[in-house]
Amino acid sequence: MSPAAMQTPNPDLNGDDAQAAVRRLAATIGSLLTVVEQETALVRAGRLAQAAGLESQKTDLARAYVADSTRIRSDRARLSRDIPDELRVLADLHKHLQARLQVNMTVLATAHAVSEGIIRGVSGELARKAVPSTYGAGGKANALPPRAAAPLAVSRSI
Repeated sequence: MSPAAMQTPNPDLNGDDAQAAVRRLAATIGSLLTVVEQETALVRAGRLAQAAGLESQKTDLARAYVADSTRIRSDRARLSRDIPDELRVLADLHKHLQARLQVNMTVLATAHAVSEGIIRGVSGELARKAVPSTYGAGGKANALPPRAAAPLAVSRSI
């Protein structure tokens, strides 16, 4: 096989393909923004089960975003020469997406910390109630033994 035949095909986009790819990426970013904002609103409202329902849609959109942006990035020099206005719009959309994702990540981290605190509190309370309250030789209440904590099952799907 000749060296030319062994090379991978050139992924460069022609003018029409480039504009279509940019439009597709812009639409994907718009859809991803909508899903991220919905998820943020649902988590803030405490509707975690509904927010979890958006996971597959968010994953599919993120996968499409990565594929399209990788394809555009591979030919960015030529595209910025041929369709600079479209790329500026895309850059603005990307900045807006980054800001929304930052808010989303903050809300999700807060929900995670709150739920983890609740679980730790429940676990500690169960352990405290499972062990008899006794006093030591100095008249102080004995600390809970490390083995006093009963196992607690937690679903980490959310």
